[in-house]
Amino acid sequence: MKPLSGLSALVTGGGSGIGLACALALAGDGCAVTIAGRSGERLGAAASGTALRTAVCDVTLEEDVEAAVAIAAEATGRLDIAVLAAGTGTAGAIADTPLAVWREVLATNLDGAFLAIKHAVPRMTEGGSIVAISSIAGSHTHRLMAPYAVSKSAVDALVRNAADELGAQGIRVNAVRPGLVPTDLTAPILDAEGIVNDYLAQMPLGRLGTVEDVAAAVRYLAGPESAWVTGQCIGVDGGHSLRRGPDLTAPPPA
Repeated sequence: MKPLSGLSALVTGGGSGIGLACALALAGDGCAVTIAGRSGERLGAAASGTALRTAVCDVTLEEDVEAAVAIAAEATGRLDIAVLAAGTGTAGAIADTPLAVWREVLATNLDGAFLAIKHAVPRMTEGGSIVAISSIAGSHTHRLMAPYAVSKSAVDALVRNAADELGAQGIRVNAVRPGLVPTDLTAPILDAEGIVNDYLAQMPLGRLGTVEDVAAAVRYLAGPESAWVTGQCIGVDGGHSLRRGPDLTAPPPA
């Protein structure tokens, strides 16, 4: 028996990047995992050759989230684990940020997490675990990334409040705060050598993270090994949170 055998999980944003790595980590330990995302084509490619189930879902739409939770719960008749990895971001000065862009980032990152928690909880029993993907931007200012940073700070607050409220039901809620990890979302940052070097200068371990680094922390928080851990936002960032946020205006090396 693998440690998560007999359990079911939903991973939003599971078609790529951190979400997919989390899904594979859970499935590797025996969990029946459903990955959710907006693109059926991307989900199909991600699930190919695996036991992953899929659910097309826009996390900003409540009916989509409710349906995805129901699909994930079909595997065992309940939902044991929810990983909230759907996210988006933008870059630009606050004064130049259109209201529509602000709302889009908050809708995906914050509303999506709220809706996933709202609809996961009725399907969960004692021992259920919810893990949100936050960011170092939730705890450290990121100039030129205000919508993203604010959304992740709000996710951290949502996690703490949900953990306090749901503890009486035996449901745990935690988050991980990744530092800079190569994914589709962070590709524009990774293309700027000066900015990457500034990130690395703030990391005592001196390297970028991997999606597997983050997935390992999520796997711990999702499973029975963390049965007495709730309401925590754990940094998985090479120690970056010991120092300062990045300088997104850093010039390239001379």
